[in-house]
Amino acid sequence: MDSTPKAAVAEFVATFALVFVGAGAVILGANGQLDLTGVALAQGLVLAIMVSITAHISGGMVNPAVAISLWVTGKVPSGRAGALIAAEVAGAAGAAFLLRFLLPSELFDAGAGGVPALADGFAWGRGILLEAVMTFFLVFAVFGTLVDDRGPYSKTAGLTVGLVIAFDIMAFGPYTGAAMNPARWFGPALATAEWANWYVWIVGPIAGGIIAGVLYWAVFLKDKEPATP
Repeated sequence: MDSTPKAAVAEFVATFALVFVGAGAVILGANGQLDLTGVALAQGLVLAIMVSITAHISGGMVNPAVAISLWVTGKVPSGRAGALIAAEVAGAAGAAFLLRFLLPSELFDAGAGGVPALADGFAWGRGILLEAVMTFFLVFAVFGTLVDDRGPYSKTAGLTVGLVIAFDIMAFGPYTGAAMNPARWFGPALATAEWANWYVWIVGPIAGGIIAGVLYWAVFLKDKEPATP
């Protein structure tokens, strides 16, 4: 029996949670109700929990950049990867529109709907590179814990991946929003019709994810078939 529909539902729910909590935390931060550490922990914790819940169902990707890196390295078939990416994007959009509906408009607008944005004077080229580097760390952690089954770390994969999100946001959130995830950008962007510098959060995460996945596969997994999501 094809497990892809169930995996797609899991990815929809997990990405919905990530964007709902992540963008919500950013909005609170923009309104002075949460500091950078709080924003980082909110997103890191929700991702840690969602990955832990969905890892055995869908691989706990919660990110098109992760799905693409797994597809490029042959760990996920094309049809399954496409279905999971579509579910992630839909979940992100649903979460962003629900936030827009639930929150007071002045609060939502002041926080720009939680859309990642470049800091003033921070060039888009640097933004792409920074998003790529941060996503490299994230996908490298995914491969090291969720894909490579040789270590005893799969049970703590959710926490590991969530902490990568948290430390990336703490260190670099003010520069690009530290999305590391095209869906995390797309949902709020769609809900606010804010498309400025869109390529930063598409090209950067996908490029960084592919590089991390290919590197991990070539160096550590090429001669060893791992458990696949």
